[in-house]
Amino acid sequence: MLKRFKRDGKKGFTLVELIVVLVILAILAALLVPTLVGYIDKAREKQIVAETRQVVMAAQTLVDEEYGKGNQGQHIDVENDIDIQDIADLAEVDVSNIDEIEADTNNKISRVVYSNGTTTCTYDTDPTAEMLYKVESSTP
Repeated sequence: MLKRFKRDGKKGFTLVELIVVLVILAILAALLVPTLVGYIDKAREKQIVAETRQVVMAAQTLVDEEYGKGNQGQHIDVENDIDIQDIADLAEVDVSNIDEIEADTNNKISRVVYSNGTTTCTYDTDPTAEMLYKVESSTP
């Protein structure tokens, strides 16, 4: 017959039970951490693409305004005819993050390079470009 151990009224977990629970928690954490890091990276990538879109829309709006002021038929040079600070204010981003803005001969924004220090997003309407928005991380 099996004997039952009496604990003399003491209640609680044994050391082995606690170690087993800790090992299970460590295994679950090891499985979840890479997944969470992946979600964080995707969120950062989507954030910089959204900020780049804001810059593109703001720049196009100001180019259209300049065109509407009577500059029809003229090529509007974004960097000389429009203040980059106005674009940053309209897009609600830091002006130091805007690296480059170009418009084509039809006064459509064709290229924007935007970076937030660790990541760079390039908007390019060139037909040879792989993607419209290309995100590159500058961290190793």
